[in-house]
Amino acid sequence: MDTLDIIKHKLRVLYETNPEVHVNFQMTHPKIDLHHSPAKLCGIYPHVFRLEECTTGTPLCHTLQYKDILTGQIEIVELNKAFAK
Repeated sequence: MDTLDIIKHKLRVLYETNPEVHVNFQMTHPKIDLHHSPAKLCGIYPHVFRLEECTTGTPLCHTLQYKDILTGQIEIVELNKAFAK
């Protein structure tokens, strides 16, 4: 199992047990800067996953790649806490 498969498995377990998470990430287009913001995992797919966040008052869905977690562009706080080994 390679590193991306491990990340996919951990996200799937988190999605099935408790999809409410906190995220840290920045995007330039659209400009988003989230630090320990509540979000919900909306879906887990073969190459991407979806997050819904409501920091602006309106629910926004973001489609993100697993490699973004691997490279550190996105941090899911619960993923680090639950699987810190």
